Amino acid sequence: MRLWNNIEFTNPEFLWLLLVVPLLVVYYVVLRKKSTASLTLSSTKSFGEPSILPRLKPILHVLRLAAISLLIVALARPRITSVSTKVNTNKGIDIVMAIDVSASMLARDLKPNRLGALKKVATNFVDKRPSDRIGIVIYAGESFTQTPITSDKRIVKRTINDIKWGQLEGGTAIGMGLGSAVNRLKESKAKSKVIILLTDGVNNSGFVDPKTATELAKELGIKTYTIGLGTKGNAPSPAYRDGNGKLVFQNMPVEIDEELLEYIASETEGKYFRATDNKKLEAIYDEINKLEKTEIEEFKYYNYDERYRFLVILAGLILGLEMLLRFTIFRSFI
Repeated sequence: MRLWNNIEFTNPEFLWLLLVVPLLVVYYVVLRKKSTASLTLSSTKSFGEPSILPRLKPILHVLRLAAISLLIVALARPRITSVSTKVNTNKGIDIVMAIDVSASMLARDLKPNRLGALKKVATNFVDKRPSDRIGIVIYAGESFTQTPITSDKRIVKRTINDIKWGQLEGGTAIGMGLGSAVNRLKESKAKSKVIILLTDGVNNSGFVDPKTATELAKELGIKTYTIGLGTKGNAPSPAYRDGNGKLVFQNMPVEIDEELLEYIASETEGKYFRATDNKKLEAIYDEINKLEKTEIEEFKYYNYDERYRFLVILAGLILGLEMLLRFTIFRSFI
């Protein structure tokens, strides 16, 4: 029985009265010596066996001191406090990750390649956002909503894991990718709406102008973080297929429209990042995670279980026992 776990005292100053108990012990010892008379006899044979009751008389003082101690502790109002917590996360963030899946995402300047590195980092990012809803948009020459905004992180992570090159026609339609992400968020009731748009190229296809999609995101209050993925210089990238249909890699220039990505981020009050390797990509998602903090309201409910009543009852029982013994068994010795 966990009777005294997490105990606290409402009026702890009364515990100082326990210092009186040792003084009472001294008082009873001195009083007993003064009240005990001695008689010297040459022989006690005629009195028979002496009674043990006089020797047990001090138990009355012990009982009284115990009762006094319990009453003092009861005055200090001991109680056990239990705390229950309720977390309100209705102020979460709705996030859409718009991911470029063009052929250049197979470039091997990141390990194992750009797409593989991104999938790992994006999955870790999802794990760090337990209170938010997340959706996935993929784009290349066209765009497609892979997963609508959902709070089911298992679905989101499975979607990220299943992303493959070749799902969409070739090209890089940044405007369509951003437009699809905005479309996913336009009906959102979340306090904060965020797009994380990642690409490793330039806008060269699609019928949606990236600046038009940017204006729409701005009007709807959707903050956009943009990420340019790829090393500076040349990177081993898919060049063509051989006779067996296998991709052949060659060192090719890395071309990222950083001016456009900076414009999108600036206009929507977001931020532009450049990820040149795996560690930098991880650091970027960690920074976005820190920048977009979910507001969580925590309510604590305190329940107090008063324990002084138990002590008062116990002290009363001990005093009752002391009085009973005093006026029955020990009556002739008082």
